[in-house]
Amino acid sequence: MPQSGITDMAGFELGEPALVCRWRLANRQLPLTNRHMRALMARMINGEHVTSELAAWAKQHIEWTLEQGAAENPNGTLMLIVDTDKRAAMTVGPYVSLPNTTLNALAHRATKAQNEAMATGVAPETLWLVCDGHLVWNLGEGHSPSGTSSLVAQLAQTLGIPVETRADLLDGLVAQTISFDEAFLVSDEHGVVPASDAQGPHGQRMAQGYQRLLDKTR
Repeated sequence: MPQSGITDMAGFELGEPALVCRWRLANRQLPLTNRHMRALMARMINGEHVTSELAAWAKQHIEWTLEQGAAENPNGTLMLIVDTDKRAAMTVGPYVSLPNTTLNALAHRATKAQNEAMATGVAPETLWLVCDGHLVWNLGEGHSPSGTSSLVAQLAQTLGIPVETRADLLDGLVAQTISFDEAFLVSDEHGVVPASDAQGPHGQRMAQGYQRLLDKTR
């Protein structure tokens, strides 16, 4: 059962974390709240899906206490932590941009997120490649998209850009069996991050679309 709302965590201790969600804020609000909630309910803890009770608790505290809880970091990062006993807490901290945005660094992050999804069913960060005008991204077999990944997929569809998923994309990247023109990371915390050494118009377009969402929220 959830035990705490948005807090500085003082005097409150969770057990071993089973799930940590990091969501980007804008002007003390959470863009993509409904998408994040759908992705939250698709996640698993100890082999069981997140309960509707926990998701309702999270949404309630976002609606009721986020404005006050994010006063010091209005454009920071909202963290939802759930332990193995399914006790939960929320906290807000400052946003820190990625120090390294090379393709290798972004692929490493996507690999870690994919490993996380093996337990939770949702990867908070995914790598997207542009291959002959198509967008191809790593979505594991049986996994669900994160809130931001679902947004980018829909944005691409609106723009008429074909989108494909490949569970073995990251392996193919390592083996150099995939030919691509550009690459970018899609992250619930960092938004759309074009690779500094593999940039292009598609990634920049998606990054601009995500930034417009933040600006509109502000």
